[in-house]
Amino acid sequence: MPALRDALRDLSEDVFFDLLESEDAYLLVLDVPGVSAESLDLAIEDGVISIDAHRDKEPTDDYRYLEENRSLFLEADLPLPDDASDAGAEATVNRGVLELTLPKRGAGEETTIDIVDEDAETG
Repeated sequence: MPALRDALRDLSEDVFFDLLESEDAYLLVLDVPGVSAESLDLAIEDGVISIDAHRDKEPTDDYRYLEENRSLFLEADLPLPDDASDAGAEATVNRGVLELTLPKRGAGEETTIDIVDEDAETG
């Protein structure tokens, strides 16, 4: 997971994030003010988390922009932690906050191993 932490630290200083870990999953919380589910593309492929977000904003009434200082366009490719799985990943965006949950491989799964009694087979 150090690769993910390093990649997050390399993002612009204007991008605010938290990375949390539990026994079963990672949780990436990323501030994306003004972004909705419709203006956000999120994909995980070949061990890379791709985030493409832009703020949709239109001036209201008869106003037009003289200067725009609150634009947001974020393109980021982040490495998936080695022990994380894209299967079962979940994402929500609410009030400008993206939460991406990445389950850990094997978390909460039990593997049963059949034991063969060789003595019973030979006798």
